[in-house]
Amino acid sequence: MGDYAGNAEYDPATAVGLFDPGNWRKSYASEPNGGNCVEVNVAGDRIGVRDTKLSDSPVFVFRASEWDAFVRAVKAGQFDLPR
Repeated sequence: MGDYAGNAEYDPATAVGLFDPGNWRKSYASEPNGGNCVEVNVAGDRIGVRDTKLSDSPVFVFRASEWDAFVRAVKAGQFDLPR
């Protein structure tokens, strides 16, 4: 895997400002108290991901194509732990 050319202007601590505060969504399977989940926010070609348990969670930003590849890999079991 090659190195990722990051965006010098991107800062996970301030990236929350790139997203509409009302668009954060977490899994319907999440526990009422937040559980061990992440929230996702879609803003055009940007996907923001943050921890539901941390009120000031850093936001990690992905391009839609990167997020799509990740979701496909999860569904295919590529990240499953060995039995």
